[in-house]
Amino acid sequence: MVTTNPVPRFPAGFLWGVSTSAHQIEGSAEAREPSVWDVFTDRPGRVRDGSTAAVACDHCRRYREDVALLAGLGVDAYRFSVSWPRVNSPGGLDFYDRLTDELCAAGVRPVPTLFHWDLPLGLDWRERDTAARFAAYAARVADRLGDRISTWITLNEPAEHTLLGHALGVHAPGERLLFDALPVVHHQLLAHGLAVRALRAAGATGIGIANSHGPTWPASDDPADREAAGFYDVLLNRMFADPLLLGRYPDGIGELMPGDVAADLAVIAEPLDFYGVNYYAPTRVGAPAGEHQFGAELPFSVRRIEGRPVTDSGWPVVPEALTELLTGFRARYGDRLPPVLITENGCAYDGLDDQARIAYLDGHLRALHEALAAGVDVRGYFVWSLLDNFEWAEGYTRRFGLVHVDFTTQRRTPKASYGWFRDVLRAQGESEAQA
Repeated sequence: MVTTNPVPRFPAGFLWGVSTSAHQIEGSAEAREPSVWDVFTDRPGRVRDGSTAAVACDHCRRYREDVALLAGLGVDAYRFSVSWPRVNSPGGLDFYDRLTDELCAAGVRPVPTLFHWDLPLGLDWRERDTAARFAAYAARVADRLGDRISTWITLNEPAEHTLLGHALGVHAPGERLLFDALPVVHHQLLAHGLAVRALRAAGATGIGIANSHGPTWPASDDPADREAAGFYDVLLNRMFADPLLLGRYPDGIGELMPGDVAADLAVIAEPLDFYGVNYYAPTRVGAPAGEHQFGAELPFSVRRIEGRPVTDSGWPVVPEALTELLTGFRARYGDRLPPVLITENGCAYDGLDDQARIAYLDGHLRALHEALAAGVDVRGYFVWSLLDNFEWAEGYTRRFGLVHVDFTTQRRTPKASYGWFRDVLRAQGESEAQA
């Protein structure tokens, strides 16, 4: 239930926004090169409802309508992703030129993410050359849009892209490499570092990454459960944060990576202007439980967090774990942690009167404020997502949007959560004006 107390006041200049990604909303698949996701969704049984993102939210044709929704919401910024396959196609950058101009005219800061899982077909993150190709692509986008962009994100969630797409095969490109997927980790991180250098060479500032993180809770105090939870924390949290912030992999990981790891880490650890955190839920982890989770034999098992409500995705709602995550990061990384942006936070619920989503966002904003009060330098918060969209392997069965999309008619209908968030932003602006 949502408290009747207003959301606490955040600092002046705090950046409020919403997020989307190209493959999930753009449609117009015929006007771009194919990506690994196009091939994946064409395979029977890979997507829950058998759908594809060929049309999705038809955003490429309806972007002006969507920017009007952003303006009506009152956000400061819009985090979208640039489709590498679209940029590779004739006229592909023209779309992002128009979108950027439309956002600027509406007073909304464009925040592009350069890679959100839609790798061009024919490229492979197992290959080192893909990192160099990504840097060249980043430079090309910066050359075209850089005069209007003040905030850049290189990669979105390399942990999930590695685990789900390359280790377990439940996302594109559908590879089941298990621990042989480690080169995918290293080459994505290297791509990030090379892109930071390419962006800065093009005159860009305000550069960061969007990594997914969440606290890992041992299933019990049993040493086997604690060991399994520690291993999971390394795989999903530290393996992606330590190289960026400390310039090294966790113990035992670096020697498993390909190439001249020491030289690559100097590139990977290029200083960041901010560190993006995507947060959804903590994970409770124990020793292997005998069954094969995700169709694979793993040295841990993910357990249910009892006594918590869950979203339509089955994810537990634990707002205070966001405070725990951020204060834990501040304790672990100290002055090596740059200012933080919450680049994604949201939930899947059906219905236009989405009171459960309002309660979720309200609770997480209060938890975020607690982290600020504890001394974590958080500069912004982005809701996932503006629109209901193509939710990867879940197809159109999960609705994360503040705006409902009828995928037959493409009609947009703001939900109750859209009005609630609009009112929160207005109140924040009024408080700032009175300060």
